[in-house]
Amino acid sequence: MQTKSLTDRDHEVIWHPYTQHKNKLPPIPVVRGKGTLLWDEKGNPYIDAISSWWVTLHGHAHPHIAQKIYQQALVLEQVIFTGFTHEPAVSLAERLLPLLPGDLSRIFYSDNGSTAVEVALKMAIQYWKNKGDDRKKILALRNSYHGDTFGSMSVSGRSLFTAAFQDYLFEPVFIDAPDRENIGQLKELLRRHGCEMACFIYEPLLQGAGGMHMYDAALLDELMGVAKEMDLLLIADEVLTGFGRTGELFAGNYLRNTADIICLSKGLTGGTMALGATAATERVFEAFLSDDRRKSLFHGHSFTANPLACAAALASLDLLLETACAERIRGINTQHAAFAEKIKAYDVVRDVRTLGTVVAFELSQGEDGYINPAGLDLTQKAMEEGIYLRPLGNTVYILPPYCTTKEELDKIYDFLEKYIKKARP
Repeated sequence: MQTKSLTDRDHEVIWHPYTQHKNKLPPIPVVRGKGTLLWDEKGNPYIDAISSWWVTLHGHAHPHIAQKIYQQALVLEQVIFTGFTHEPAVSLAERLLPLLPGDLSRIFYSDNGSTAVEVALKMAIQYWKNKGDDRKKILALRNSYHGDTFGSMSVSGRSLFTAAFQDYLFEPVFIDAPDRENIGQLKELLRRHGCEMACFIYEPLLQGAGGMHMYDAALLDELMGVAKEMDLLLIADEVLTGFGRTGELFAGNYLRNTADIICLSKGLTGGTMALGATAATERVFEAFLSDDRRKSLFHGHSFTANPLACAAALASLDLLLETACAERIRGINTQHAAFAEKIKAYDVVRDVRTLGTVVAFELSQGEDGYINPAGLDLTQKAMEEGIYLRPLGNTVYILPPYCTTKEELDKIYDFLEKYIKKARP
């Protein structure tokens, strides 16, 4: 029988992500979840206002997803995906590909968003090598975040997340996200140097970990058009933006130009299992078809296309494609827009913005950035009110599960407005 609390046991054996363990507050033991709510061991409920790191689409412990995972576990829980295949992986690819913007024809499975990006980069780099072309440069956006493995860090904006590893990262060509002032220069850069570039990787419309930065779809479309003229492969990182987060099923649906490769994870399984997917066009796939085995894509993971994860993703798609889910997404967007207008009146609030189910703003307290302590204070105060928010430094955002009710959103808004009223610039 355990005599120590779960928190004390955690303290002795666990290393948490993105956590400075010296003098940190003890983690709160979560014993169960249902819908938008998480309960701690004392029975206190918390509204999960950020979808547990942006993954939980339909709420916690959804019975439909749980049942499908259970049914699959009784049949096949895992099999090596080299030389074998299985129904959940094939069915998921068959259902997913027609939903994606563009003409994607192949799915490569991995474990998470970072690995989905690694796969995409390796596809793009080896594509040109297999074709006998010397294109090696990669175009990427400043302020971006694509993951924490070394390839994905390399194409992410230089920040606190990458600083310790700077000497080990390769250097892409970084540009700012397109705006009215720089779009002409960006297009000229592409026309002059695009023939040296293998690919352009971008988070469409929303740079998440970079501070929920939102930028113009029409201008991104212009830039993508020139990139296509110069024959760059376009890699859309839809790990965050996919599966309804921006209001459309995918952020690429706001654009005329389409990606050659799309990276997916987070909401792919509704937040229940780890799974990554990298979708590619037939053009990309065909560059790897050869009698020369050295032209194969030598990449894989032990749990590639795990049957349980694929079953969860299929169940999540069932729910996502229901008319009621689309209505809930629109409802969240409408409520966010009204809240955004309301808080613009406060001096301590800056750059209020919304996109689909995301609303974000900055607190004008101290220097902008991830280590600004304003977010820590807000998180603690919100928890006292039964709400879980986790600002990115002084960037406050709400990114709720789609099952969040109007009353739950109103509770979050009310808390934030009261907090803002007490805050000082």
